[in-house]
Amino acid sequence: MKTWMIYGANGYSARIILNVASERGMKPIIAGRNRDQIDQLSSEHDLDSRIFDLTSFDSVSEKISDIDILLNCAGPFSSTAEMMISACLHTSTHYIDITGEIDVFEYAHSKDNEAKSSNVVICPGVGFDVIPTDCLAVLLQNELPSGTDLSLAFQAVGSKLSPGTLKTAVEGASKGGWIRKNGELFSVPLAYATREIDFGSGPRNTVSISWGDVSTAYFSTGIPNIQVYFPMSEKGIERLRKRRKYAKIMKSTMIQNFLKHRIEKNIKGQSEEERKNSKTNIWGELTDPSGQSVVGRFATGNGYDVTAVGAIEIVSFLNENVVDGGYYSPAMLAGTSILEKLPGYTGIQFEKFKKEEDE
Repeated sequence: MKTWMIYGANGYSARIILNVASERGMKPIIAGRNRDQIDQLSSEHDLDSRIFDLTSFDSVSEKISDIDILLNCAGPFSSTAEMMISACLHTSTHYIDITGEIDVFEYAHSKDNEAKSSNVVICPGVGFDVIPTDCLAVLLQNELPSGTDLSLAFQAVGSKLSPGTLKTAVEGASKGGWIRKNGELFSVPLAYATREIDFGSGPRNTVSISWGDVSTAYFSTGIPNIQVYFPMSEKGIERLRKRRKYAKIMKSTMIQNFLKHRIEKNIKGQSEEERKNSKTNIWGELTDPSGQSVVGRFATGNGYDVTAVGAIEIVSFLNENVVDGGYYSPAMLAGTSILEKLPGYTGIQFEKFKKEEDE
């Protein structure tokens, strides 16, 4: 077993990951900035721990110098990934995280050549963001290799966002939306596009969102045009569009810190029982220039449980396999069979459609 570390182990998602690791008899070193919380977790799980922040490259490098695999759970990852990836490249430590942030995926991919030279695996997004949708993108391309336009969507049923995810959303609100067009990332207004999507129980209104697959699905498949959608009522979409005018205000550090403090104070994650009673529906559609298309649908368990199992499966994969260094998406690294190991996975149903001929 290689030596591995969970950084940010006291966060909501990280605690669920730590429980899964403990159930499997795994013994990570846990680390973070909050000494009291890390020490408590260390005592509860009988694990070694380290306390450090990410202000000094030399200090971070020293703290991870004996680590083979680093799982970064400290978000927002726009504030932690760059330092961690740089240190991992320096110490020849494989880097994985549970981000869903497009900027982080793009930064990680920009380090591909350095990772190859250092023989270090860089694989961000090993949780719900983006394992299920990343695998679906690859499987849709297998069904329709000529496809050029990819739409992905997910529907949370009986679930709510964690404090960490909400903090990331606050950061994202200042940046507007993103889509992939002709292989390039394009900035678009909030609620840029809408469409009806059937997740399996009838059509729902959905709106385009900035989701990690706009970055990762391109690296996994080379499909040039990508958008991601999320269910929202017509009134909700209208409210979102009205918020476009506040984008500049949201860039203020003072506003960002105020909103994050409110989230930290008032928002709590779901209980284990609440997570067990929820699920996530996943949908994808790939279309080619002739009008042919293929749709895929499946469901998983709660997104946070998917994140926990997915992250542990990637750690196990890196423990059990010799992998060349470089940037990877989850599907590129572990293959689409990882879907079968996710909680609540139902299997994928595909439907193929042909463009109707003009009469």
